[in-house]
Amino acid sequence: MARPRQTTVSLDDTPYYHCCSRVVRKAFLCGIDSTTGENYEHRREWVDSRILELKTIFAIEICAYAGMSNYLHIMLKVNADKVESLSDVC
Repeated sequence: MARPRQTTVSLDDTPYYHCCSRVVRKAFLCGIDSTTGENYEHRREWVDSRILELKTIFAIEICAYAGMSNYLHIMLKVNADKVESLSDVC
């Protein structure tokens, strides 16, 4: 069962988080699909640019990331100072 983020992310314990995302149905995120021969390498640049864009929007720093053929690993650091400066005003 899903839990609220406030119960899973504790900046008092650690500001660092390892996030993983894996594709489904034997799809390829990037690289060459050995079954079909399709080349999805162009997606690597999309993923790179999107990660760099999102770090400017959210209160995170990217420590490291690795995009494999069917999954993505990202090491994040939550920027506590930036979080404190955020408000609920739209």
